[in-house]
Amino acid sequence: MDDDVLAVIDAALGTGPASGAWAWSDVDLAAREDAVHTLIQRATAAHLAILRELDGRALAKRHGQTSAQWIRARHQISSGTAHRWLSLGAALDRPELAATAAALAEGAINVEQAAAIAEAVAELPAPHRGDAARLLLEEAGQSDRHGLRTRGAHLLEELDPEEYERRQRDHLEKATRDAHRARALHIREIPGTQQTRITALLSRTDAAIVREAIDSLCSPRRDRCSSDDGRPIPLPTARQLRADALVDLMRIALACGELPDHGGDRPQVTVTIPLQVLRDGTGSSSGSAGSAGSAGSNSGGVSSARLEDGTVLSPGEARRLACDAQLIPAVLGTPTQILDLGQARRLFTGPLRRALILRDGGCAFPGCDRPPKWCDGHHIHHWAHGGPTNLTNAVLLCHLHHRLVHFGEWVVRLNPGDHLPEFIPPADIDPAQAPRRNTFHRRT
Repeated sequence: MDDDVLAVIDAALGTGPASGAWAWSDVDLAAREDAVHTLIQRATAAHLAILRELDGRALAKRHGQTSAQWIRARHQISSGTAHRWLSLGAALDRPELAATAAALAEGAINVEQAAAIAEAVAELPAPHRGDAARLLLEEAGQSDRHGLRTRGAHLLEELDPEEYERRQRDHLEKATRDAHRARALHIREIPGTQQTRITALLSRTDAAIVREAIDSLCSPRRDRCSSDDGRPIPLPTARQLRADALVDLMRIALACGELPDHGGDRPQVTVTIPLQVLRDGTGSSSGSAGSAGSAGSNSGGVSSARLEDGTVLSPGEARRLACDAQLIPAVLGTPTQILDLGQARRLFTGPLRRALILRDGGCAFPGCDRPPKWCDGHHIHHWAHGGPTNLTNAVLLCHLHHRLVHFGEWVVRLNPGDHLPEFIPPADIDPAQAPRRNTFHRRT
């Protein structure tokens, strides 16, 4: 059979692939391309049958090799190609694929179609393989490899709906277990920056819960980020909104008071004051903020704020954290000696926070619609500078606008007439710097 095939190819092509092709007419060129394609498929069928017989006889073992190794070395092909040839040859030798092998030997289908049929049939229960091979062979007249694979993926649903549903159920359950076992969350500080990278791998179900919660907090509503004269405050990007929403979620969780003791308390701020500074009344001090709070060290009258993990904070960030946290004053004699550690006193809690909520209704920044549970109490005149903790020195601010007040150029104050919060915008937003109020929350 091989000799016949090679003889026909030689006759069609002459002494070389391009021999005389330039002189053929368009009709002859197309016809000979069809003929050569058919011959190649027939030759491939013969080649696969030979490889199957070679493998069955274990001929390669005489050379101390596997069949794939022997074929690879003999023809200088890749190991993957050798394995594919052997696998397809073995598949076409099965009874249920006899008609498929015959169609390839006749050139009625190509080797890609034959491989697609073999792959699809192998995935089915034995009782359905014959019917599946017949249906796919009929489909091959009008479908390429991709079309046959697509049809093959749905054959079990057609031939055995109950088995299809069982397999789908088993596959889904396994995928769910695998996704749960693979869950992970990594928190890594980025060296040389004030940033931390948080990456997570979650199951689809868990991710849907996280996404729903974050989406509810990060809708880019322009009404809460616009000035009264219509000039927009720069809107955060979608990625920034999601990051803010994640932090807001954690703040809400901490504020609910239902977390375990280790993580359920609001952050504490330990104000560290060197003894010499206390005696002389000179210098300044700032806090060290962290989930548990620990005294930092100071020297030379210069103070620093640190998180529990040692991260240094700017004074402004420390003051922002201290606005609605627990405060513990600590007096240090040496960097390692705590001379006095005071008691924590809560800020803007109990009746005071309820009064603040009744007055402001939510974030008091102009245009913001954040409800009270997403807000912190902010000292208008900072506590560290002698500001009292009372209603006349407080305003509710969400996380976004809390940062804006601390680090931006907006100024907040209480109107001397009705004692309600109002905000003075920067000159580049309003040259007149007219006071503005939040009209979103209803006030009486």
